[in-house]
Amino acid sequence: MSAIEIKGVIQAKDDNGEDEDWVAAKAAFDSLKSTKKPRPPKPQHAVTIAVSSRTLFNMVKERKIYEEEGLERYVAYQQQHENEPLMPGAAFPFVKALMTVNTRLRELYPDSEELFDIVLMTNNHAQVGVRLINSINHYDLTIERFCMTGGESPIGYLKAYMTNLYLSKDSEKVQEAIEEGIAAATMFTSDNENPLSDTQLRVAFDGDAVLFSDESEIIVKEHGLDIFFEHEKKFENKPLAQGPLKCFLEALGKLQRKFYSKNERIECPIRTYLVTARSAASSGARVLKTLRSWGLEIDEALFLAGAPKGPLLEKIRPHIFFDDQMFHIEGAQELGTIAAHVPYGIRKE
Repeated sequence: MSAIEIKGVIQAKDDNGEDEDWVAAKAAFDSLKSTKKPRPPKPQHAVTIAVSSRTLFNMVKERKIYEEEGLERYVAYQQQHENEPLMPGAAFPFVKALMTVNTRLRELYPDSEELFDIVLMTNNHAQVGVRLINSINHYDLTIERFCMTGGESPIGYLKAYMTNLYLSKDSEKVQEAIEEGIAAATMFTSDNENPLSDTQLRVAFDGDAVLFSDESEIIVKEHGLDIFFEHEKKFENKPLAQGPLKCFLEALGKLQRKFYSKNERIECPIRTYLVTARSAASSGARVLKTLRSWGLEIDEALFLAGAPKGPLLEKIRPHIFFDDQMFHIEGAQELGTIAAHVPYGIRKE
């Protein structure tokens, strides 16, 4: 029923005061309202996640056309196929999980704007926008903010969008974002597809050069493990400097506390993991004390003492795993984990 039809129903109400038509009209209005996507929150209140189009969707075929046949052919192809939805890409499950958290937050805090806000940040030309919009609507994604820069780098817009995390397939753009002080990572699709939770967002972080600075890794590389263990013991009570993704963990913690305050800790739809190659007894205390000094919690801390991370990540099944070393990224991929490389610190590759 259209708004004009609803108005006609209301005007047709009998003079004797019967309310049947009014009830029907109100029900129709409520039905229209329920199908409308929620408005995005104001950026100053939101946790803003910027994703590139090639990260959100699988555009390998389209990318090949661009590289082999040029921009004009690429744009023409996108226009010719704009009614065909793109296939999900590496960040798609992560974005869906963000939306699940938003649904729970809106149930508990109907008027709050402390939500995840997803921005499509791409250097695509505007002519490609129709296919992207159609794909987003096909999958019922709540993405209202677009930044399409027509071949120019979108990095300069990240701060204007108040971005808390930027995900891309382009490692150079990710590096540029980190140099601008913005949490960022290069996404990689897993070799296999592990089933992921559809009720809980799971985010796994490496420690050094991801949540923390690379100061400890510098010591390992320059002086070896024995000196590293001595150093960590000596400075156990001195917090590590922050790394590039500390601010994103902070943002997750802010939203987690909104659930805790409603007695929803056990049922919280956000769960965080620290998956580190550090040894617990030899160098773990400084890590945990650093998080405590920041006022941050981590739900699970896994100290692997140099063991491979892949098997543990296969068990956790995070929607995204952040690490600064490609060795660990590749190990995660082999066992079906969606991984994101953080090009930061002495060991960046």
